[in-house]
Amino acid sequence: MSVLAPRALLAQSTSRPNVAAIDHDRILKAADAYLTEQPVPLTTLHAPGSPGSPHDYYSSAIFIAHRDALLDFSMRVPSLTAAFVVTKDARYAKQAAAHLRAWLIDPATRMAPNMQYALTAPGAKTGAPEGLVEAVHLAEVAQSIPFLASAFAADDFSVLGKWFAAYLDWLNSSVIAGLARDQRDHNGTSWLLQAAACARLNTVDDTPLTALRHRYRSTTIRAQMVADGFFPREIATAYPYRNSLFNLDMFSAVCLLLSTQFESVWEYELQDGPGMRVAIARHVPYIKDRGAWPYEADRDHFNDLPLRQPSLLFCARAYNRPEYADLWKTLPADTTIPELQRTFPIRQPLLWLTRPRP
Repeated sequence: MSVLAPRALLAQSTSRPNVAAIDHDRILKAADAYLTEQPVPLTTLHAPGSPGSPHDYYSSAIFIAHRDALLDFSMRVPSLTAAFVVTKDARYAKQAAAHLRAWLIDPATRMAPNMQYALTAPGAKTGAPEGLVEAVHLAEVAQSIPFLASAFAADDFSVLGKWFAAYLDWLNSSVIAGLARDQRDHNGTSWLLQAAACARLNTVDDTPLTALRHRYRSTTIRAQMVADGFFPREIATAYPYRNSLFNLDMFSAVCLLLSTQFESVWEYELQDGPGMRVAIARHVPYIKDRGAWPYEADRDHFNDLPLRQPSLLFCARAYNRPEYADLWKTLPADTTIPELQRTFPIRQPLLWLTRPRP
């Protein structure tokens, strides 16, 4: 029997490609750049006009410093964590922990566990439901946490878990979060993804995840997807292609987070057909060939898409479709365009497909 070289192994068609090997160089390149960058928590960024405290996230049409800082934080921690996973080099875990400590643990600098003032209109005392999507990147931060236990003292690690538990409580109790949850588009999916990522950190009680599985099956699919697998409310926006791919990625991540060895959310479908299997099959031809997209082109950056959509990789594994993984491998893994970064919240699929070691 011949022994295949690593490059040959990576080139093989499989529904379960070696993500650690494929992403190895890009992970380390980004993480190495982040090793010397200091945390920039919200308390270091003055937010004129915010009705909240210095610890409260705030954004508006004319103030985006908190939004950009949260995005940067949510890129750095997963990147550093992924580098730790592939190298076991404690420097990466230590740096990821430093960012997490400044943002979510240290009482002097930590962010309040809510998005109450996201997308606040001038003169308003609270934000808008559509502002919740600005925190969707926290889902991948939450995915990073279990890999970093060795980088924290027990008390700090407990505080970190409590932050996400408190954020989940806010997602379930806030009027603003509830309005976002009930929207029949990517805003509702963003709520579900954030809630699922927080709930997964609770390894003691499965009740929150059970409730989210029920919501996905009974409400989310029917509210957003038509029988042919398209998302009609995304198609009606100024960015139908971008928002459809964004929603597709979040749907697939939700399926991954909510599935267990006893119950596969990937198989949830309505009687008239729509489900994740239908949605990915419908969109793959247009990921493969953007020019075949049957609707209006996006207002801008249409030609800068698609990226290496994680839905392709996650669905390849779920449905044993190696052609999805093959397509995933051919696409650009990263973008420096801020508008596209904001709708591409899963940049380190390794963290979603790898189990942390005890």
